[in-house]
Amino acid sequence: MTELSLHRGISVHRIGAMILRYWYLLMSSWPRLLELLYWPALQVITWGFIQYYIAENSNFFARAGGTLIGAVILWDILFRGQLGFSISFLEEMWARNIGNLMMSPLRPIEFLLSLMIMSLIRLAIGIIPMTVLALVMFHFNVYALGLPLIAFFCNLIFTSWSVGIFVSGLVLRNGLGAESIVWTLMFAILPLACVYYPVSVLPVWLQPIAWALPPTYVFEGMRALLIERTFRIDLMLDALAINAVLLGASFWAFLALLRSAKRNGSLLSGGE
Repeated sequence: MTELSLHRGISVHRIGAMILRYWYLLMSSWPRLLELLYWPALQVITWGFIQYYIAENSNFFARAGGTLIGAVILWDILFRGQLGFSISFLEEMWARNIGNLMMSPLRPIEFLLSLMIMSLIRLAIGIIPMTVLALVMFHFNVYALGLPLIAFFCNLIFTSWSVGIFVSGLVLRNGLGAESIVWTLMFAILPLACVYYPVSVLPVWLQPIAWALPPTYVFEGMRALLIERTFRIDLMLDALAINAVLLGASFWAFLALLRSAKRNGSLLSGGE
Protein backbone atom coordinates (compact mmCIF):
# COMPACT_ATOMS: atom_id res chain seq x y z
CA MET A 1 0.00 0.00 0.00
CA THR A 2 1.37 3.39 -0.99
CA GLU A 3 2.03 5.57 2.05
CA LEU A 4 -0.50 8.38 2.35
CA SER A 5 1.34 11.69 2.05
CA LEU A 6 0.74 15.39 1.73
CA HIS A 7 2.49 18.02 -0.36
CA ARG A 8 6.29 17.63 -0.69
CA GLY A 9 6.41 14.20 0.89
CA ILE A 10 4.88 15.01 4.27
CA SER A 11 3.63 11.68 5.57
CA VAL A 12 0.25 11.51 7.32
CA HIS A 13 1.21 8.08 8.72
CA ARG A 14 4.35 9.42 10.41
CA ILE A 15 2.46 12.39 11.85
CA GLY A 16 -0.27 10.03 13.08
CA ALA A 17 2.31 7.74 14.66
CA MET A 18 3.79 10.65 16.63
CA ILE A 19 0.35 11.80 17.79
CA LEU A 20 -0.44 8.24 18.89
CA ARG A 21 2.84 8.12 20.82
CA TYR A 22 1.99 11.32 22.73
CA TRP A 23 -1.60 10.18 23.29
CA TYR A 24 -0.39 6.94 24.92
CA LEU A 25 2.04 8.94 27.09
CA LEU A 26 -0.80 11.22 28.20
CA MET A 27 -3.28 8.43 28.87
CA SER A 28 -0.74 6.32 30.77
CA SER A 29 -0.23 8.96 33.48
CA TRP A 30 -3.11 10.24 35.61
CA PRO A 31 -0.97 13.12 37.00
CA ARG A 32 -0.57 14.43 33.45
CA LEU A 33 -4.34 14.35 32.96
CA LEU A 34 -5.00 15.89 36.37
CA GLU A 35 -2.65 18.79 35.61
CA LEU A 36 -4.55 19.54 32.41
CA LEU A 37 -7.80 19.82 34.37
CA TYR A 38 -6.60 21.30 37.66
CA TRP A 39 -5.07 24.64 36.66
CA PRO A 40 -7.79 25.81 34.23
CA ALA A 41 -10.48 24.95 36.80
CA LEU A 42 -8.59 26.79 39.55
CA GLN A 43 -8.18 29.86 37.36
CA VAL A 44 -11.80 30.16 36.32
CA ILE A 45 -13.07 29.68 39.88
CA THR A 46 -10.65 32.24 41.33
CA TRP A 47 -11.29 34.90 38.70
CA GLY A 48 -14.98 34.16 38.66
CA PHE A 49 -15.29 35.10 42.33
CA ILE A 50 -13.17 38.22 41.70
CA GLN A 51 -15.56 39.11 38.87
CA TYR A 52 -18.50 38.74 41.25
CA TYR A 53 -16.87 41.02 43.80
CA ILE A 54 -16.06 43.74 41.25
CA ALA A 55 -19.53 43.53 39.71
CA GLU A 56 -21.07 44.20 43.09
CA ASN A 57 -18.93 47.32 43.55
CA SER A 58 -18.67 48.80 40.08
CA ASN A 59 -21.41 49.82 37.67
CA PHE A 60 -18.99 49.53 34.76
CA PHE A 61 -18.17 45.90 35.41
CA ALA A 62 -21.81 45.18 36.11
CA ARG A 63 -22.51 46.35 32.54
CA ALA A 64 -19.51 44.50 31.16
CA GLY A 65 -20.14 41.27 33.04
CA GLY A 66 -17.91 38.41 31.96
CA THR A 67 -14.94 40.45 30.77
CA LEU A 68 -12.63 38.99 33.42
CA ILE A 69 -13.84 35.41 33.03
CA GLY A 70 -13.71 35.75 29.25
CA ALA A 71 -10.16 37.10 29.46
CA VAL A 72 -9.14 34.20 31.72
CA ILE A 73 -10.55 31.62 29.30
CA LEU A 74 -8.92 33.22 26.26
CA TRP A 75 -5.61 33.64 28.09
CA ASP A 76 -5.70 29.96 29.02
CA ILE A 77 -6.19 29.05 25.36
CA LEU A 78 -3.05 31.02 24.53
CA PHE A 79 -0.99 29.71 27.44
CA ARG A 80 -2.19 26.10 27.34
CA GLY A 81 -1.80 25.96 23.56
CA GLN A 82 1.88 26.86 23.88
CA LEU A 83 2.38 24.63 26.92
CA GLY A 84 0.65 21.66 25.27
CA PHE A 85 3.01 22.00 22.30
CA SER A 86 6.13 22.45 24.43
CA ILE A 87 5.35 19.66 26.93
CA SER A 88 5.11 17.08 24.15
CA PHE A 89 8.44 18.33 22.82
CA LEU A 90 10.04 18.22 26.28
CA GLU A 91 8.87 14.62 26.71
CA GLU A 92 11.30 13.74 23.92
CA MET A 93 14.09 15.81 25.46
CA TRP A 94 13.61 14.24 28.89
CA ALA A 95 13.61 10.76 27.33
CA ARG A 96 16.74 11.63 25.28
CA ASN A 97 14.82 10.56 22.20
CA ILE A 98 15.28 13.63 19.98
CA GLY A 99 18.39 12.22 18.32
CA ASN A 100 16.55 8.99 17.46
CA LEU A 101 13.62 10.90 15.96
CA MET A 102 15.85 13.12 13.85
CA MET A 103 17.71 10.07 12.48
CA SER A 104 14.41 8.36 11.57
CA PRO A 105 12.44 9.05 8.36
CA LEU A 106 10.38 11.58 10.36
CA ARG A 107 10.77 15.03 8.79
CA PRO A 108 11.07 18.13 11.02
CA ILE A 109 7.86 19.57 9.56
CA GLU A 110 6.02 16.34 10.39
CA PHE A 111 7.39 16.47 13.93
CA LEU A 112 6.11 20.05 14.35
CA LEU A 113 2.70 19.23 12.86
CA SER A 114 2.27 16.32 15.26
CA LEU A 115 3.12 18.63 18.18
CA MET A 116 0.56 21.16 16.94
CA ILE A 117 -2.20 18.56 16.78
CA MET A 118 -1.24 17.21 20.19
CA SER A 119 -1.43 20.73 21.64
CA LEU A 120 -5.05 20.93 20.43
CA ILE A 121 -5.86 17.61 22.10
CA ARG A 122 -4.29 18.65 25.40
CA LEU A 123 -5.97 22.05 25.19
CA ALA A 124 -9.41 20.51 24.67
CA ILE A 125 -8.98 18.29 27.74
CA GLY A 126 -8.35 21.35 29.92
CA ILE A 127 -10.48 24.07 28.32
CA ILE A 128 -13.79 22.25 27.81
CA PRO A 129 -14.27 21.50 31.55
CA MET A 130 -13.16 25.08 32.27
CA THR A 131 -15.89 26.54 30.05
CA VAL A 132 -18.48 24.24 31.63
CA LEU A 133 -17.43 25.46 35.10
CA ALA A 134 -17.72 29.08 33.95
CA LEU A 135 -21.24 28.37 32.70
CA VAL A 136 -22.46 26.42 35.73
CA MET A 137 -20.89 28.51 38.48
CA PHE A 138 -20.85 32.02 36.99
CA HIS A 139 -23.42 31.87 34.17
CA PHE A 140 -20.85 32.92 31.57
CA ASN A 141 -21.25 31.02 28.31
CA VAL A 142 -18.17 31.58 26.17
CA TYR A 143 -19.81 29.65 23.32
CA ALA A 144 -22.51 32.34 23.16
CA LEU A 145 -19.88 34.57 21.56
CA GLY A 146 -20.64 32.65 18.38
CA LEU A 147 -18.49 33.01 15.26
CA PRO A 148 -16.17 35.65 16.83
CA LEU A 149 -15.03 32.92 19.24
CA ILE A 150 -13.62 30.99 16.27
CA ALA A 151 -11.60 34.05 15.20
CA PHE A 152 -10.38 34.56 18.78
CA PHE A 153 -9.42 30.90 19.13
CA CYS A 154 -7.60 30.63 15.79
CA ASN A 155 -5.50 33.73 16.37
CA LEU A 156 -4.58 32.68 19.90
CA ILE A 157 -3.66 29.13 18.91
CA PHE A 158 -1.53 30.39 16.01
CA THR A 159 0.38 32.65 18.41
CA SER A 160 0.80 29.80 20.90
CA TRP A 161 2.26 27.59 18.17
CA SER A 162 4.67 30.32 17.06
CA VAL A 163 5.98 30.73 20.60
CA GLY A 164 6.05 26.95 21.15
CA ILE A 165 8.03 26.29 17.96
CA PHE A 166 10.53 29.04 18.74
CA VAL A 167 11.19 28.05 22.36
CA SER A 168 11.46 24.38 21.34
CA GLY A 169 14.17 25.36 18.90
CA LEU A 170 16.00 27.25 21.64
CA VAL A 171 15.87 24.23 23.97
CA LEU A 172 16.95 21.96 21.13
CA ARG A 173 20.01 24.13 20.47
CA ASN A 174 20.91 25.10 24.05
CA GLY A 175 19.82 22.00 25.97
CA LEU A 176 17.58 21.57 28.98
CA GLY A 177 19.40 24.42 30.70
CA ALA A 178 17.11 26.63 28.58
CA GLU A 179 13.98 24.74 29.67
CA SER A 180 12.85 27.61 31.91
CA ILE A 181 12.09 29.65 28.77
CA VAL A 182 9.25 27.23 28.02
CA TRP A 183 7.52 28.10 31.30
CA THR A 184 8.29 31.82 31.49
CA LEU A 185 8.23 33.39 28.03
CA MET A 186 4.44 33.50 27.73
CA PHE A 187 4.18 35.28 31.08
CA ALA A 188 6.51 37.97 29.72
CA ILE A 189 3.89 38.56 27.01
CA LEU A 190 1.01 38.75 29.54
CA PRO A 191 1.27 42.44 30.54
CA LEU A 192 1.88 43.59 26.97
CA ALA A 193 -0.99 41.53 25.53
CA CYS A 194 -3.41 43.58 27.68
CA VAL A 195 -5.34 40.53 28.81
CA TYR A 196 -7.23 42.21 31.67
CA TYR A 197 -7.14 45.88 30.63
CA PRO A 198 -7.21 47.95 27.41
CA VAL A 199 -4.10 49.08 25.55
CA SER A 200 -4.82 52.67 26.57
CA VAL A 201 -3.76 51.77 30.14
CA LEU A 202 -0.15 51.25 28.99
CA PRO A 203 2.37 54.10 28.73
CA VAL A 204 2.34 55.67 25.28
CA TRP A 205 5.82 54.35 24.44
CA LEU A 206 4.73 50.76 25.22
CA GLN A 207 1.57 50.79 23.13
CA PRO A 208 3.27 50.19 19.74
CA ILE A 209 4.98 47.11 21.23
CA ALA A 210 1.61 45.85 22.50
CA TRP A 211 0.06 46.32 19.06
CA ALA A 212 2.88 44.21 17.56
CA LEU A 213 1.52 41.17 19.45
CA PRO A 214 -1.45 39.27 17.95
CA PRO A 215 -3.07 38.46 21.34
CA THR A 216 -3.52 42.19 21.99
CA TYR A 217 -5.94 42.39 19.07
CA VAL A 218 -7.85 39.36 20.37
CA PHE A 219 -8.34 40.74 23.89
CA GLU A 220 -9.28 44.17 22.56
CA GLY A 221 -11.75 42.42 20.27
CA MET A 222 -13.20 40.44 23.16
CA ARG A 223 -13.80 43.61 25.21
CA ALA A 224 -15.38 45.34 22.22
CA LEU A 225 -17.72 42.37 21.80
CA LEU A 226 -18.72 42.08 25.46
CA ILE A 227 -18.89 45.79 26.32
CA GLU A 228 -19.86 47.49 23.04
CA ARG A 229 -21.58 44.47 21.44
CA THR A 230 -19.42 45.03 18.35
CA PHE A 231 -17.31 42.44 16.54
CA ARG A 232 -14.12 44.14 15.31
CA ILE A 233 -13.23 42.06 12.27
CA ASP A 234 -10.46 44.53 11.44
CA LEU A 235 -8.66 43.57 14.65
CA MET A 236 -8.92 39.87 13.80
CA LEU A 237 -7.53 40.39 10.29
CA ASP A 238 -4.61 42.43 11.67
CA ALA A 239 -3.89 39.66 14.20
CA LEU A 240 -4.06 37.02 11.46
CA ALA A 241 -1.56 38.92 9.30
CA ILE A 242 0.92 39.23 12.19
CA ASN A 243 0.41 35.57 13.08
CA ALA A 244 1.24 34.52 9.52
CA VAL A 245 4.56 36.35 9.77
CA LEU A 246 5.29 34.93 13.24
CA LEU A 247 4.50 31.35 12.21
CA GLY A 248 6.73 31.59 9.16
CA ALA A 249 9.55 33.11 11.22
CA SER A 250 9.20 30.46 13.95
CA PHE A 251 9.41 27.60 11.43
CA TRP A 252 12.51 29.16 9.91
CA ALA A 253 14.07 29.70 13.35
CA PHE A 254 13.36 26.12 14.44
CA LEU A 255 14.96 24.64 11.31
CA ALA A 256 17.99 26.94 11.68
CA LEU A 257 18.39 25.99 15.36
CA LEU A 258 17.97 22.29 14.47
CA ARG A 259 20.77 22.53 11.90
CA SER A 260 22.96 24.29 14.46
CA ALA A 261 22.17 21.60 17.05
CA LYS A 262 23.20 18.88 14.60
CA ARG A 263 26.49 20.64 13.84
CA ASN A 264 27.27 21.11 17.53
CA GLY A 265 26.23 17.64 18.65
CA SER A 266 23.37 18.82 20.92
CA LEU A 267 21.06 16.07 19.69
CA LEU A 268 23.46 13.29 20.63
CA SER A 269 24.17 14.74 24.06
CA GLY A 270 20.49 14.59 24.98
CA GLY A 271 20.13 18.31 25.30
CA GLU A 272 22.55 18.76 28.21
